[in-house]
Amino acid sequence: MTGSASRDRLPAAAAGVAAALLGIGAGELAATLLAPSSSPFAVVGGFLIDGAPAWAKDTAIAWFGTGDKAALLTGIALVLLAAAGALGLLQRRFRGVGVAGFLALGAAVAVLAPLRADAAPLSWLPALVAGIVAALVVRALVRRLPDRETEPESRDRATEPLSRDAGSVSRSTAPQPTSPPSATPRSAAPPSAAPRSTAPQSAAPPPVAAAPAADGPTRRRFLAWTAGAAAVGILATVAATAGRAGSVAVTAVRTALRLPKPAVAAAPIPAGAALKVDGISPLITPNADFYRIDTALVVPQVDPAQWRLRIHGLVAHEVTLTWDELLALPLVEAAATLSCVSNDVGGDLIGNAVWLGYPIRELLAKAQPAADADMVLSTSVDGFTAGTPIEALTDDRNALLAIGMNGRPLPIEHGFPVRMVVPGLYGYVSATKWVTDLEVTRFDRATAYWTARGWSARGPVKLESRIDVPKSGRALRAGDTVIAGVAWQPHAGVSAVEVQIDDGPWQRAELAPAISADTWVQWRLPWAATAGQHTLRCRATGADGTAQTADVAPPAPDGATGWHTIGVSVNA
Repeated sequence: MTGSASRDRLPAAAAGVAAALLGIGAGELAATLLAPSSSPFAVVGGFLIDGAPAWAKDTAIAWFGTGDKAALLTGIALVLLAAAGALGLLQRRFRGVGVAGFLALGAAVAVLAPLRADAAPLSWLPALVAGIVAALVVRALVRRLPDRETEPESRDRATEPLSRDAGSVSRSTAPQPTSPPSATPRSAAPPSAAPRSTAPQSAAPPPVAAAPAADGPTRRRFLAWTAGAAAVGILATVAATAGRAGSVAVTAVRTALRLPKPAVAAAPIPAGAALKVDGISPLITPNADFYRIDTALVVPQVDPAQWRLRIHGLVAHEVTLTWDELLALPLVEAAATLSCVSNDVGGDLIGNAVWLGYPIRELLAKAQPAADADMVLSTSVDGFTAGTPIEALTDDRNALLAIGMNGRPLPIEHGFPVRMVVPGLYGYVSATKWVTDLEVTRFDRATAYWTARGWSARGPVKLESRIDVPKSGRALRAGDTVIAGVAWQPHAGVSAVEVQIDDGPWQRAELAPAISADTWVQWRLPWAATAGQHTLRCRATGADGTAQTADVAPPAPDGATGWHTIGVSVNA
């Protein structure tokens, strides 16, 4: 690419990018004011999430963990900006093409927006606003670009007087004297003397200033307008995102909410259940540290006063529950460990909390499910669905319609005002957030969000154990230290954990008392570490006699397996 070509293309591409940024900002602000769930980014991201194959989502979670949504949004932004730069170039070369391209993108997203489960009446409008604003801005900015055809000519004219013969310039610019044919000169000039001229003496003209189209005020004004449009767009996007993240009304309601006192309090934490080992996972995971994996790019903002739960399907009686009715029920408090099916062996997509809610089995008892019903399809306000085996909701485990987490109302990103908590099952088949609907049905009649994408239907949590201390790859000092971690098999419990150092014998670790069979348990093993490289691995035995398998399997389709193994370096 020549310098002049690059100089011509880069401003046009910048115009397209700036137009896109301002359009996005306008669309995001419109969404915040009119339809928060229909942010153009959320619509595109939701479409990609729903359309992506299971392996792609599993890879995203494996690479980015709880940052998968940020990674997706970043990817969408980069692709969009690249496309916007191309539209700027097209608008420069073929007037109207860039405008049409932005309008088409806005219209396409506007068509997708009403298809979302949580679509509002004006869900189509934010994307249309974004497309129109971007189209108008790219048209205006490209018009401010210096004209390609006149720019070289202007530069030539700017330097032309410097390259011409001074004499020719004088002859062309000075008036030439004339004399009558019959006139005779009074005297002849000596041959060596230049003839005197009656014409005024003319000096070489001063250089003409460079044309402003090339590097002067015109280009500077274009750059100023472009930078201004981009800056305004970025600020608008940030403001809109912040506005949606902290919905004033819902946040205020949650902040003011005082949870009812449970009719049945959680069992007290046994003495010694929390081991005093630096670096081990806390027995109760703080709300701020609890993992979050879901399909919601925009966290739903649900006003409790508007919340309703409907139980229907293969039931004798439909049941509808309001927020006030739920608060008036005798609530139960219980600790339970939740984990994501995408968790790798040794992964951190797991947490333990004390939940407050109402037993789902009691609600189902009122509805009276049909004898042949074997599944409950739960639906979130944003359209996500999970298929839960009905026996997991009707047996003696604390499967709750939860409103509280660790003594506080549910965080908005964890399902406020109401979510499901079902010990013993991976979240994708049980832990529906912002839940609004329970349909009693059958596995052969209904398919949930993730099972439709190839994951197993029932999703029982597999027996697992993890080494928290020492950290993998971290150097230690030789001498007395400790190996410690957690193990879990919710609804069954853990009876033992063993540790192997290098290829030595398996050693039984000290197992702390568990809060209940529904929670994880901490363990530790003293170790006299010697200098050198060492391999540590752990395995657990369930309270039901199940042994943690050594067979290595990926998370898909029903949970990862294998022994957690780490390498450590011990310095003398």
